[in-house]
Amino acid sequence: MNTLAQQLNDTIASQAPNVLSMLSGLGKAIYFPKIGILSQGAEAKQKAHRYNATIGIATENGVPMHLDVIQRTLSSYDPKDIYEYAPPAGKPELRSVWLEKMIKENPSIAGKKTSLPIVTNALTHGLSIVADLFADSGDAIVIPDKNWENYELTFGIRRGAEMVHYPLYNADNRFNADGLRDALLAQKDKGKAIVILNFPNNPTGYTPDAEEGREIVAAIKDAADAGVNVVTVTDDAYFGLFFENSLQESLFGKLCGLHERILPIKIDGATKEEYVWGFRVGFITYGGLPDGVSAALEQKTLGIIRATISNCSHPSQTFVLHALKSPEFEAQKQEKFNIMKARANKVKQLLDSGKYGDDMPYYSFNSGYFMCLKLAVDAEAVRQRLLNEYGVGTIALGSSDLRVAFSCTEESDLVDLFDRIHSAVLDVKAGKA
Repeated sequence: MNTLAQQLNDTIASQAPNVLSMLSGLGKAIYFPKIGILSQGAEAKQKAHRYNATIGIATENGVPMHLDVIQRTLSSYDPKDIYEYAPPAGKPELRSVWLEKMIKENPSIAGKKTSLPIVTNALTHGLSIVADLFADSGDAIVIPDKNWENYELTFGIRRGAEMVHYPLYNADNRFNADGLRDALLAQKDKGKAIVILNFPNNPTGYTPDAEEGREIVAAIKDAADAGVNVVTVTDDAYFGLFFENSLQESLFGKLCGLHERILPIKIDGATKEEYVWGFRVGFITYGGLPDGVSAALEQKTLGIIRATISNCSHPSQTFVLHALKSPEFEAQKQEKFNIMKARANKVKQLLDSGKYGDDMPYYSFNSGYFMCLKLAVDAEAVRQRLLNEYGVGTIALGSSDLRVAFSCTEESDLVDLFDRIHSAVLDVKAGKA
């Protein structure tokens, strides 16, 4: 094993031995080179005042070389903020501003130890880093039965981990904390579990309320008390889109410092929070750890980034930072939130009106981009009928669930959308599909 990797492991072992047990084989072996192109380039950037002949970019007249046909569309920005490579961990100011934003929007983080957020190529990249660092073949990934299908690819196919499911809802149509607890305790013999908490949930648009949040935290703590090392990953992709009767912050803060066997990791980003899907700017943050362990995990994270994509898009980081610092940011974001909330409320009003009888029951939802119908007829048949006869695209999940994204449907079109869905359901019931 490389000496640098061993040093990082020794630091983790001395300050948080349970965290060392959570790392995968790759997680133990990875490190960020101290003597290499990036480290030597960083040193030269500070000290090479005459000529800096290190990092592989081209310069002209003291600024990064660029094409005017591109710069004309980006004339508001200094070339150094868009053309140079960004640091592997991301723009330092963006990382600091994002941490300030996190603490402001998640009061339970205040006063807790967290790493400085590390920039990722959006949230899937952040989840992939977690998989590389912590998931080995056979490790348990604990997720609800209603989940984002990419978890299977990221943790199962790529890393060989075992997907362990529990029902998202209990008999009262609330979050199934008992199911989560049972799934975690079932990993006692393995001694390790990775649990993913995705709220607002994709595909259902459900976020637990405060009481359910306490039950989730208690379930995770019970597993830790029973000797299970729990890597808790809060996938906060749709953070902030909390419309009613739900938690108003991530569970990450509640988990920080809760137990020596619990490692909280927050995955979030500007992708959906700030409506910049194509920018691909996300963050990974570690919580509740001694400073040395947090620093060691950051170095291992940078090692994964260096070994895969080297660094993330500099222009995208600059654009997001510019937005976050703008005095217009909060008002414009609130305007978009109000639009999304109005759409969600309209959907619920329609489905609760009795207009569709018993044909379109739905799973409880209160947040996010989506909602899910729980159909008594085949969801795939309904999806095909909608496409071929009504010009409507939806997502069929399993035999009964049909995901509908109100995020991309104007409020004025929602009645027509759900009328068409209802017609397709009736067609399938009548055997027309």
